[in-house]
Amino acid sequence: MTVPDPSLTDLASRVLGGSVVAANDEFFAARENLITAAAPRFDPDEFGLKGKIYDGWETRRRREPGHDWAVVRLGAAGVIDHVVVDTAWFRGNYPPEIAVEAAAVAGHPSPDELAGATWHEIVGRSACAGDTANVYEVADARRFTHVRLVMHPDGGVARLRVLGRVLPDPDFLEGTVDLIAAENGGHVTGCSNAFYSSPGNLLLPGLARHMGEGWENARRRDDGNDWVEVALGVAGVPRRIDVDTTWFVGNAPGWVSVSTCDDRTGGDWQILLDRERVQPDTRHRFRLPGAPAATRLRLDVFPDGGLSRLRLPGEADPAALVALRETWRAAGPDGPGAPPAG
Repeated sequence: MTVPDPSLTDLASRVLGGSVVAANDEFFAARENLITAAAPRFDPDEFGLKGKIYDGWETRRRREPGHDWAVVRLGAAGVIDHVVVDTAWFRGNYPPEIAVEAAAVAGHPSPDELAGATWHEIVGRSACAGDTANVYEVADARRFTHVRLVMHPDGGVARLRVLGRVLPDPDFLEGTVDLIAAENGGHVTGCSNAFYSSPGNLLLPGLARHMGEGWENARRRDDGNDWVEVALGVAGVPRRIDVDTTWFVGNAPGWVSVSTCDDRTGGDWQILLDRERVQPDTRHRFRLPGAPAATRLRLDVFPDGGLSRLRLPGEADPAALVALRETWRAAGPDGPGAPPAG
């Protein structure tokens, strides 16, 4: 089974703004559980008035022809690379087959409006194993805003992960924006260590609710330091960097440094913030006067330690916005990204 690229973003995750907007049935377990960021839990002794309680979405046993479905609005529009249908703990009640469809709908459609949308099959009807993270590759290179998970005929799914690359709407990247925000297309391209939690958390919206929602590396026992590299969602000129160590009290870095580079002009790294001292459990803001345009950022922490969030407010490069508009148009529902017929 193909292992997805760990740098991909879960476009469906609730922490990115995803929502399960509709389902035809959720008798045993609520549809909203599908996009919970945390791993599914299981208590063998936990029962309710409707039977065993599962941390997932579960429909009743179907006694007539048909299938069950749930519709997810992605937290950010993007190009889907893999879909993971995780049936963890569902061993006698999982769907034997699944399919996944996707749609691109502008604005804020209601469930009734989505029912009339044009849906494209991105994962054909496929076998699904119980108590397994089932991974399915997606060949369609168009951008989508919604996905529909179909279970044949019924059953339970713990989590749905829609892994891909955010393709931000260029109309919302004018003015000062966070150039590395996940919802604007920023994504991690490299990291020295992610023992406790993913560096991708640094780019998520909002404030971390606890330490587990940030990036934490292992304790370093040598003379080096830890680091993370990020691709900007769109090339631009940074004006400030925000380094948030909230919740990291005894395990924050002692110092940080920030460098950027522009792959369009040779890719040499330039230091913008040179080994600046930081405090535990604190939101730091550093101005970056005269910073050059960049396509990538590198954050070094000394010698190690965790962060909750990283922000890079700035302005998108005009030429990069023009290129993004063309990419956005080409990846539309009528663009050339559809897989070949047959």
